[in-house]
Amino acid sequence: MAEPITVLLVDDHALVRRGFRRILEDDAHIKVVGEASDGPEAIQLVRELKPKVVLMDLAMPGMNGLDATRKILATSSGSSVLMLSMHSEDIWVRRAADAGARGYILKNADDLDLGSAIKRVAAGELVFDDQLSVSRPQQERGCKLSPRELEVLQLIVDGKSSKEIAAKLGLSANTVGAHRTNIMRQIGVRKTAEVVAYAIRNRLVNIS
Repeated sequence: MAEPITVLLVDDHALVRRGFRRILEDDAHIKVVGEASDGPEAIQLVRELKPKVVLMDLAMPGMNGLDATRKILATSSGSSVLMLSMHSEDIWVRRAADAGARGYILKNADDLDLGSAIKRVAAGELVFDDQLSVSRPQQERGCKLSPRELEVLQLIVDGKSSKEIAAKLGLSANTVGAHRTNIMRQIGVRKTAEVVAYAIRNRLVNIS
């Protein structure tokens, strides 16, 4: 049997950490090696325990999960971060990806499967909550975006507004709007957060 995936739980609420630990302890392929209640403690424990996956809460007092993720990944290349959040807005998905998180899942998802998400991140996959992306059949069909649409998509993921995209690419706002509409139609989504999640998950854009 392969060595279990080591996991560090990071959340400022002890009851939440306890609940996640109980869920994960039922999986023989996962081993919770520690818990942290804030960012600085998480950074220290990652150095000491070298977990394969850090289950990181986004919103914590003091140092938030984004800042903690950046510091962890700057010094601990062997660990991957899976971000947990109550926020489904695209800006948080984008910021988590920019910080280096390999996944973003919602705490309040009805079908939250922590074990599966952790295993996929440990295997090198990018994991984004299904509520932020498109259904599997749509992903399997794929989408064919033009080079210009891919440029627009990159700028959407970078957080640029339609006006900013138009100025950067030398297009009219109406043309950018048409590109946006076509991108969403081809991907099969209606929200910017879903576009961002799809683009990151399918590696259609660069994340600096």
